[in-house]
Amino acid sequence: MENWSLVSICVLLGLTARWAVSLNSYSGAGKPPMFGDYEAQRHWQEVTYNLPVHEWYFNTTDNNLNYWGLDYPPLTAYHSLLCAHVAKLINPDWVELHASRGHESYGHKLFMRATVLVADLLIYIPAVVLYSFYISEGSNKKKVCTVLCILLYPGLILIDYGHFQYNSISLGLALWGVVGLGLGWDVLGSLAFVLSLNYKQMELYHSLPFFCYLLGKCFKQGLAGRGLFLLVKIAVTVLVTFALCWLPFLSDPGQVLQVVHRLFPVGRGLFEDKVANTWCSLNVLIKIKTILSTDTQLYFSLTTTLLAILPSSIKLLMKPTLWQFKLALVNSSLAFFLFSFQVHEKSILLPALPVCLLLNDLPLPAIWFLHASTFSMLPLFLKDGLLVPCVVTSLAFLFFAVYLLSALEHCSEDKLRLGPYRRLLICMPHMDLGRVTKWKFYFSITAMAGLSFMSVALAPPAQLPDLFPLLVSVFSYLHFLGLLLYFNMVQIAEPPQSVRKNQKKSN
Repeated sequence: MENWSLVSICVLLGLTARWAVSLNSYSGAGKPPMFGDYEAQRHWQEVTYNLPVHEWYFNTTDNNLNYWGLDYPPLTAYHSLLCAHVAKLINPDWVELHASRGHESYGHKLFMRATVLVADLLIYIPAVVLYSFYISEGSNKKKVCTVLCILLYPGLILIDYGHFQYNSISLGLALWGVVGLGLGWDVLGSLAFVLSLNYKQMELYHSLPFFCYLLGKCFKQGLAGRGLFLLVKIAVTVLVTFALCWLPFLSDPGQVLQVVHRLFPVGRGLFEDKVANTWCSLNVLIKIKTILSTDTQLYFSLTTTLLAILPSSIKLLMKPTLWQFKLALVNSSLAFFLFSFQVHEKSILLPALPVCLLLNDLPLPAIWFLHASTFSMLPLFLKDGLLVPCVVTSLAFLFFAVYLLSALEHCSEDKLRLGPYRRLLICMPHMDLGRVTKWKFYFSITAMAGLSFMSVALAPPAQLPDLFPLLVSVFSYLHFLGLLLYFNMVQIAEPPQSVRKNQKKSN
């Protein structure tokens, strides 16, 4: 009973942080003609409520796709329609066709914030609690601390409540998938992940680890017996779930093709804004978008992404354990973020989710990554007027995560799984890699604080107006690339004996 009281307090603190951020401005507030992502979410409610399903993804006189046209899978559209019905009951002006464009009343702001909060309470937060208590290892006190640290992760709070999106739904459903697989409920886990993929197509970042884990498990059980039966059950579940989600569009192949076209806007090019990935960082030295055609960029991006994911996926297929699965989720999603086509800065939330699942196992690298992921979105937060919430939530997360998870006390080579690095440093056998990692963490945090201060207080040179956003993205990219190599080495190397024992208990 005491543990659940502590969990309730953690959830309350998480909700307080979320609602405090929601009281600030949001993306595009008072900035016509496009306004911002807040208006995009409201506009989708307007479109889905007033137009027939077959017009949702098509350009018509009533649905101008150049004005925040719907570009997420059907489950997002159904969620917008549900919210629109509630909005219509409260105030019909909020979803009135055409006339509601750019609506920014205080009552509507409260309503939209409440829809995100309800999604958190129904989907994301329960998944976090269940994962922390039934999947992760450690004492009950440590599990409670993990719940609080995950719920205080600033990136998701600032994007969903400040910038304004519903990432907690897709990420929450993906986490339900992890919980299902961790508890051995493979069919339910598959169902949850397919729903997540049908809410946001970016969940493809997590799809290969789910596929490799389940296929590897089927191979392990034997495709001539139980494994084949499990494979059939999962395949039927996936196909039926997809069919039900896409049912209104399946009668016309043109509808399906149009939805797919909207989901994957290849025409936008390799990247748009200053994103902390390979292509944007490399573009500083080599103008890739100028040298290569769009098709070449697409093929090159696809090839490098698959090559980056391959080692992790093969290891998971050969050894489908929960520990390998969590690491593969990190490595796959981070490789997608760093190398795939048309990545947005907010997509760093996709690697951040599985990294949150490693807070118990690898506290310092996980905290380091999560803080860097929030920092990488600093230019977006400054544009949205979210500097103060960003600073406050980041400091709160750093303090609670480092203190409660004793992150700086678990810096030995064994705790950090630095064995592979030790074997590479044969010329420096006496170097304390744990201490070096700790000092690198201190330097990184200090440098992020310095870059944040310069971004706010200093004016960039006239000939380099994007200097500070570019420095933020490149500095963050170096972190992500280094941590991708680290997490891959941790996954490919054999875990310590204690971890293998925990795997047996989990499986």
